Amino acid sequence: MNNPPEQELSIIHLPETESTNQSLRLLSNAESLPNKSIIWADFQTKGRGQAGNSWESESGMNLLCSILFYPELLPAGQSFVIAELAALSVKYTLDKYVSDILIKWPNDIYWKNKKISGILIENDLTGTLIARSIIGIGINLNQSGFKSEAPNPVSLRMITGQTYDRRKILGELQAEFERLVQELNDKGIDSLHQKYFAALYRREGFYTYQDAEGCFEARIHAIELSGQLILERQDGRMSRYAFKEVACL
Repeated sequence: MNNPPEQELSIIHLPETESTNQSLRLLSNAESLPNKSIIWADFQTKGRGQAGNSWESESGMNLLCSILFYPELLPAGQSFVIAELAALSVKYTLDKYVSDILIKWPNDIYWKNKKISGILIENDLTGTLIARSIIGIGINLNQSGFKSEAPNPVSLRMITGQTYDRRKILGELQAEFERLVQELNDKGIDSLHQKYFAALYRREGFYTYQDAEGCFEARIHAIELSGQLILERQDGRMSRYAFKEVACL
């Protein structure tokens, strides 16, 4: 898949869709959309989170969008940089409105101990390179309560008591994403990776984790460029985990 020619990006609004990721995929398959084009919707009938989880959102209340991204010669083994781009874009956008926004590995966005945003990334490969990435982002903005069994959702309105213009925040998110992509191109992966690590939820201190062998106390030692989490146990042993291989309790 070749990168489309540089042209003014598209921002497409849909009243309703099954998912913005699916709509963006179908549209970009049908025509050559500019890099970093966006679809956003008022409502998703089949909104998805990581690992097949559903994403609850009342119609017209929250920001539901997907960004089309064509990386420049990015190897598949470095795909985690896209998660870092997306997570930092959301964090820096929300930082304008509230403090205590952090990234829970790999790419959930938390306010204190509550989840305010989720990200679902779908990558397409050409050989060993990522040819296209579709980055789905849901940010809880104006919803006043949640009915699903998700353990800890929160919205910006629930935090501040104010309501927010979804289109305005979409523009701010787009600007942050553009800025971080430029920084990635100018400074390389390491600079972005350092910012991601500095923004991690529970980055310091020991917490309870659970893996296939049971519960244990550990602290975050590092995040590899591949995205794997390295935990240091209290006895000094290091353990390496991919997504879904360990949970922070």
